[in-house]
Amino acid sequence: MNTYYVTDESFANSNIYQEYLKENPGTGNLRVRTYAARGAIPISGVKIVITKIIDNNEIVFYEGVTDASGIIEKIKLPTPRISDDDTIVPLKATYKLTVTYEKENMLKQYDINMYDGICVVQNINIPYNNGESYGN
Repeated sequence: MNTYYVTDESFANSNIYQEYLKENPGTGNLRVRTYAARGAIPISGVKIVITKIIDNNEIVFYEGVTDASGIIEKIKLPTPRISDDDTIVPLKATYKLTVTYEKENMLKQYDINMYDGICVVQNINIPYNNGESYGN
């Protein structure tokens, strides 16, 4: 399996990515919030990577690190468009969100469903002291 980055101009213009965008012309926004102590303590320095497997290739849509507020906002991801017919269940695009926090030797993964025009919030509780946790 090859790994490609959407920030790489040569990949951004590739048939694989352009076909994916044709199938997913909408845009969803993702907000990631990392914390401890049941949300009382924001955790900065948490690495967030968002990927998707397309045609047996791993595509990296986003890489970043949480700020002092423990947040990364406005991560834009391609989605199918929402239908004008409100009786149809909205289509979604599913991405893998990988969370790495080296200070606590933590690695978590989540499947994130993204919808056109919707801001999805993913809250992530950070464990401490060898797997114990402030939160649930």
